[in-house]
Amino acid sequence: MPSRTKDMTQGSPARLILFFCLPILAGNIFQQLYSLVDTFVVGRVEGVTALAAVSSAGWLDWTLLGLAMGLAQGFAIQIAQSFGAGDFDELRRATGQSLTLSAGIVLVLEIIAQALLRPVLTLMNTPPDTYELTCLYLRIIFGGLPVVMGFNLLAGFLRSVGNSRTPLIAMVTAALCNIALDVLFVAFFGWSVKGVAIATVISQGLSCLICLTAVMRLPVFRITARDLRPTRDIAGRLMKLGLPIGFQNFIISIGGLVLQGVVNAQGFIFMAGYSAASRLQGLIELAGTALSAAVGTFTGQNFGARKLDRVRLGLRKSVQIGTIMAVIVAAVVLIWGKPLLRLFIQDDPAIVEQVLTYGHRFLIFMGSGLFALYMLFVYRSTLQGLGDTFVPMISGIVELFMRIGSALLLPLFMGEWGIYLSEIMAWVGAAVLLIWGYYHRVRLLSSRM
Repeated sequence: MPSRTKDMTQGSPARLILFFCLPILAGNIFQQLYSLVDTFVVGRVEGVTALAAVSSAGWLDWTLLGLAMGLAQGFAIQIAQSFGAGDFDELRRATGQSLTLSAGIVLVLEIIAQALLRPVLTLMNTPPDTYELTCLYLRIIFGGLPVVMGFNLLAGFLRSVGNSRTPLIAMVTAALCNIALDVLFVAFFGWSVKGVAIATVISQGLSCLICLTAVMRLPVFRITARDLRPTRDIAGRLMKLGLPIGFQNFIISIGGLVLQGVVNAQGFIFMAGYSAASRLQGLIELAGTALSAAVGTFTGQNFGARKLDRVRLGLRKSVQIGTIMAVIVAAVVLIWGKPLLRLFIQDDPAIVEQVLTYGHRFLIFMGSGLFALYMLFVYRSTLQGLGDTFVPMISGIVELFMRIGSALLLPLFMGEWGIYLSEIMAWVGAAVLLIWGYYHRVRLLSSRM
């Protein structure tokens, strides 16, 4: 087997998961530089209005990209299971058909996104100060959907066979490219939010190209024209795995859009503070998402190899790792949250202080709820690796209703604090369902294997 793949069905689960997780974590840190550098450059060079325009686009951006990324994640589960089972013919068919299905899906999503952008921004109560800037930013970002889907699909292929190093290289290279282009386009060319969006799309295209080159070099991914033709069995399995994850991401983002609408209605200053903190949310979550990717690959390979005991052991070790990660990240947020926010804002001192106050309060709430979020990541990825994408999808619906219900009701009694708390309520509700779903799934599989 080529050295750029990794069999996770042998050896210490804790060691395998941790060492597989670390390159993903490093890559996630650099990937987060996309949004952080965008926020930094825009906030420092263009001021609070441009910062709010870019930051408030986050949930709408995720609505589309999360759907595409969820499909790619689901397709990768089938490849991990085929790799664990040693069925490389099926792996190549799944790879080829994933590429074909993804091309069609991206085309449909692109048309829908561009057609509905303005009506959705209006429904979200987007302030007049930022409306046109947000629209311009998202037009360009949505135009880059094919390369985003390409990167996530190809990185998923590589991670499914145990290669987390190449996606790391791709993300580091893209992040450095994004930093250079942000400075060039915004600070020197004066392109404002347009420059930030163009820099992001170009950098994502570079990361996609790096992963494509690596995939083409691995014998297990050497597909033929026949592998590209969809068949009922393989395409059906891919869509059964991918659609629920994509839909799960979509419905979670709908809750986020409703929440963003509630935030927007609180006024420009509150929106700017909340949105600035939201841009740091990806940084807060990145250890959990890295662990999630490692757990998904470990579970998928071992389930394919019919080693359910290793799946159970891997889950226990992942919970321990996730708990330690959550405590460390929460401590960093509580201690350095406000200084981090201050890095991204340059405007009238009175406005900056108001924005920082709201943003820091939200960061404190997010830090206190991280344990629930990281458990959500671990149990959701384990279920998905076991081939169960239905319960995670239902957990997304729970998350949707918890987030919307809390955001609409709690502010009536708690004011702004209710908006902050709604995020944690959504995490807890989803995590409880996923934990139950895991133990129910394992009991069923134990009786059959």
